[in-house]
Amino acid sequence: KTECLAENEDKVTGLTERIQAIDGFVWQPFAMPLVLLLVGGALSVMTGGVQIRRFPLAVRMVLRSIRGKSSGDGTITQFQALSTALASTVGNGNIGGVATAILIGGPGAIFWMWVCAAVGMATKYAEAVLGVHHRVRRETGELASGPMYYITRGIPHALTGKTLAMMFALFGACGALLGTGNMAQSNTIARTFVEAARTVGGLEVPMWVPGLLITASVGLVLLGGIQRIAAVAERIVPAMLVLYLVSAIAYLLLNIDQVPDALTLILSHAFSPSAAVGGFAGASMAQAIAAGVSRGVLSNEAGLGTAPIAHGIAKVSHPVDQGLIGIFEVFTDTIVVCSLTAFVILTSGLWTDPAFQNASGDLTAAALSTTIPGASLIVAVCSFLFGFSTLIGWCYYGEKCVEFLFGSGIITVYRMAFTALIMVGSMVSVPLVWALGTLLNGFMAFPNLVGMLFLARAVKRLTNQYFTAKAETA
Repeated sequence: KTECLAENEDKVTGLTERIQAIDGFVWQPFAMPLVLLLVGGALSVMTGGVQIRRFPLAVRMVLRSIRGKSSGDGTITQFQALSTALASTVGNGNIGGVATAILIGGPGAIFWMWVCAAVGMATKYAEAVLGVHHRVRRETGELASGPMYYITRGIPHALTGKTLAMMFALFGACGALLGTGNMAQSNTIARTFVEAARTVGGLEVPMWVPGLLITASVGLVLLGGIQRIAAVAERIVPAMLVLYLVSAIAYLLLNIDQVPDALTLILSHAFSPSAAVGGFAGASMAQAIAAGVSRGVLSNEAGLGTAPIAHGIAKVSHPVDQGLIGIFEVFTDTIVVCSLTAFVILTSGLWTDPAFQNASGDLTAAALSTTIPGASLIVAVCSFLFGFSTLIGWCYYGEKCVEFLFGSGIITVYRMAFTALIMVGSMVSVPLVWALGTLLNGFMAFPNLVGMLFLARAVKRLTNQYFTAKAETA
């Protein structure tokens, strides 16, 4: 039995190393990170820096959506679309993904996460605009949106458009099943739950216990489709954000004297190698860029192509209305939530502890617990809510990709497979689940980003049309 277990561990290790090698190639600085930054930069220029110049308007649009002032055709309200998109973005990438970014790329990875978010706000804006502009009504009567539709409808060359759309839908379905929207979430939930049980209750809980809990919870929600998903997201997303933000801000206020040092670490290591210290093996600048951008995209999903699947079916009178909501989504996810997590981890000093070198969300839980007694329990609750919301959001994204490829008849089978893999994800190793997740993210992002380059002029035209009309009526 011992020999069999050792053999299985060797196989998992070998598989993990192969996936990490491919993932490392995809996310090397001159591959996917460069493409993401170039596309986001191009969209920033073509929209006149919409993410900066129109940010106050984006905030007002969000406040208006909270008050229920959505108008126009659509399936869900603007706020429900934002909540569904935030449900999938504000997930365990904000708790576990930030931790793994620091452990792999050092403190400098956070700087590149910020850069990714700065241009990503323009990318997410463009995705939401295109999602609304090119949405379709399926044979079921439901609206459907996403890269597979705006690529096929927006690119003049039919073969190019169909090929890119099929690629996105295929990788999107696989990414939702095996990647950061499924197994990485349940893995982090299980680990933070186990950490909380050990530190707060003195109990050794097996990983399958929280895995079974989250699997059953998600399965019940998925039975209700997008209406139930949006309704659940609308209720739990604000609550989980407040709980986590209050905890992180309280920790940082109690350790405010260490925050400047953490900021110095981030900036000083962004353009230079991170030296080995404690259990941290050190990281090159290339590793910092790769870890920061890959985990940034994992968290805010800008350029990934998932969010317009939700944004595209919102009740709006003009596509730019929802594009502005997309800007706020990325800001909230990365600039606010991910940054707080990063400062908590760096000020705690635990990122150099050998005991946490293969950690994810359990590092964040332990970091908060250094100052706030019982904080691991708070992180476990947040991780559950973050992961739960991300799982239901990503299942919807995946089933829309499958629907595009094979029709509506396969959706039930897809939901069953998705639910089963939640349980699997809770028990696999951290390096394997995160490497597989970021690799599939890269495969998803590529056809979407290429398609967006073809459609950048359409985004510019719709943006100019919208703000010209606003100026004339002012």
